[in-house]
Amino acid sequence: MGLPALEFSDCYLDSPQFRERLKSHEMELEKTNKFIKELIKDGKALIQALKNLSTAKRKFAESLNEFKFQCIGDAETDDEICIAKSLQEFAGVLQNLEDERTRMIENATDVLILPLERFRKEQIAAAKEAKKKYDKETEKYCTVLEKHLSLSAKKKEAHLHEADNQVDLVRQHFYEVSLEYVFKVQEVQERKMFEFVEPLLAFLQGLFTYYHHGYELAKDFNHFKTDLTISIQNTRNRFGSTRSEVECLMKKMKENPHEHKSISTHTMQGYLFVQEKRSFVSTWVKYYCSYHREPKRMTLMLFDQKSGGKIGDEESFTLKSCIRRKTDSIEKRFCFDIEAVDRPGVITMQALSEEDRRLWMEAMDGREPVYTLNRDSQNEAMAQLDVVGFNVVKKFIYAVETRGIGEQGLYRIVGVNSRVQKLLGLAMDPKTCADVELDSTEWEIKTITSAIKYYLRMLPAPLMTYQYQRSFIKAAKLDNPEARVEEIHSIVHRLPEKNRQMLELLMKHLAKVASHHQQNLMTVANLGVVFGPTLLRPQEETVAAIMDIKFQNIVVEILIENHERIFKDMPVSGGGQGNSQLNLPRRRSADSKAPSCSERPLTLFHTPTFSEKDKVEKRNSVVVNSSADSVNCNSTHNWTRLNSLPTGDGDHDGLQLAKQNQPNSLQNPKVRSSMSTSFTQSHFTALPLVADVLCLLQPPAAIQPLQRILPHQYSSTKSTCTIRLQG
Repeated sequence: MGLPALEFSDCYLDSPQFRERLKSHEMELEKTNKFIKELIKDGKALIQALKNLSTAKRKFAESLNEFKFQCIGDAETDDEICIAKSLQEFAGVLQNLEDERTRMIENATDVLILPLERFRKEQIAAAKEAKKKYDKETEKYCTVLEKHLSLSAKKKEAHLHEADNQVDLVRQHFYEVSLEYVFKVQEVQERKMFEFVEPLLAFLQGLFTYYHHGYELAKDFNHFKTDLTISIQNTRNRFGSTRSEVECLMKKMKENPHEHKSISTHTMQGYLFVQEKRSFVSTWVKYYCSYHREPKRMTLMLFDQKSGGKIGDEESFTLKSCIRRKTDSIEKRFCFDIEAVDRPGVITMQALSEEDRRLWMEAMDGREPVYTLNRDSQNEAMAQLDVVGFNVVKKFIYAVETRGIGEQGLYRIVGVNSRVQKLLGLAMDPKTCADVELDSTEWEIKTITSAIKYYLRMLPAPLMTYQYQRSFIKAAKLDNPEARVEEIHSIVHRLPEKNRQMLELLMKHLAKVASHHQQNLMTVANLGVVFGPTLLRPQEETVAAIMDIKFQNIVVEILIENHERIFKDMPVSGGGQGNSQLNLPRRRSADSKAPSCSERPLTLFHTPTFSEKDKVEKRNSVVVNSSADSVNCNSTHNWTRLNSLPTGDGDHDGLQLAKQNQPNSLQNPKVRSSMSTSFTQSHFTALPLVADVLCLLQPPAAIQPLQRILPHQYSSTKSTCTIRLQG
């Protein structure tokens, strides 16, 4: 039902019904005012959203326009040309559409927002002001009338006549204001029918114009859309047939790779590892090499696929000769030496396989070796057990014991590779050794400890020698702990004098480190894990050697715990072999007593049964995770024996270099797992022996026999590798 009409005559009566009708008009105006206010707000939000949408679409169109298709081959089909220019066509349509939208947005404020704000401010606001004036005059008229009616009739006639005139004036003014207010209210009610709706119609017309423009664009675009659809379908059909042919070719190459080897303008090309010798170390750096037979020109380009494909420096030289490297002259496989006309010295290179080396040598007219390598000269650059070596180790040990013996993770947390090599190079160089100040903050404790381990790994043979490596392992496998100690005691005194002296120096130091295990967290067990594979690395790569790693650790633990007895006292005559019962092989009976640290069978850690409190504390295995700044040597560098840093010693240096003196199956550069101190003996004894083996592999070819023999254990052990001890 509509609003009631306001009669001007009702202004003079001013009846309650008139007031009610007037009030209904006022409420409608207030409702209209609020609606217009919200509509203006929503309109501004819509315009802003349209601007944001337009900006996003323009950005999208710019991205489409910037992208250029690159088809395979040196020519394109018509369909490929059509597809290639499609993105630019799409961008043009979107840009054209957004230009029209921009015009619509610019007009929206003028045709929608401003008229609504003007109607609200000029019309509705004027009606509100008229209402205020009407209410004020109503109050004034009522007050004057009440005051006039309260006058006494006894007043003088002149005074009463004057009062009547005053009331008439006030009444007349009130009627005029009332008439004006009623007129304004009804005027606004009538105006809103067109002044309010007309801007909305204009705005919608702008939208229709925009959408009509889009319709016209769509009609114009329809021809290109049809051509593009056909081109896409044709390209898809060709892709199906092409893909099957390419897949067939791929299968043929998989079956016979040598028959489908790619033909190049180069006589030979591929990746080679080149030995680069520096002041104290030599490294193996990966290069992509190209050789032209006609000019005998070799080009080396530093490049590593794993580093994101960044191309390094390029070097070129003329080949003089190529000779295959004897297997016994270098510990790397697939090596050959070349000499250059315009570059001094011999360049040692390593191919990727024996077949690859054969192809390279055929391309470069290589010859078989006719020389013999002096083994002693090969080891000249290596660390030796000489006066220099002893002085350096003593100096390093003194620095560790005086500066950082309580530092957490001692010997397990490693230093930066470059810093370690620099320190060791300076310390072992007679010209610079005196200038090395280990008390300076320049050298961190982890750098010094890593230098000690680095020196031990650079020795031509392990400190406890290849000759007695198996003897130490057999001793650690004896069933009786006392027999174990006596046998190791005897073997130690068979070592060469310098080896035994260095071993004594090291064990005495490690015992001091273990005595501070509550601060540095490096127990005897942890130190065994760190130094076992370094001091007792095997000479040959076998699965049996992998299984014996834990016994290498036990040997080191026995040496640390009994260093005073072993090194100060001479062994019992017979080398601990007098009591045959003590030297029985290790039992595997299930009812055997819980083994101590020295008699553990096939696990890394057990709860000790020694009564001495200090030894019990030493054997509480607290595994320290490798430091976050562990050095990860670039995998493109395969290092020679000079700086081989096997990670099988358990410290996971992160100095992941090629381990020339350690079997590949003992090298585990990626394992970085750790074990919580809350793990008890049962957690480890429950793991089979194959778990220890698998967790030390990455996984190398050496594990494949185990996979065939123990498939169930292998599959169940893979998941446990994540909790294995480091090393």
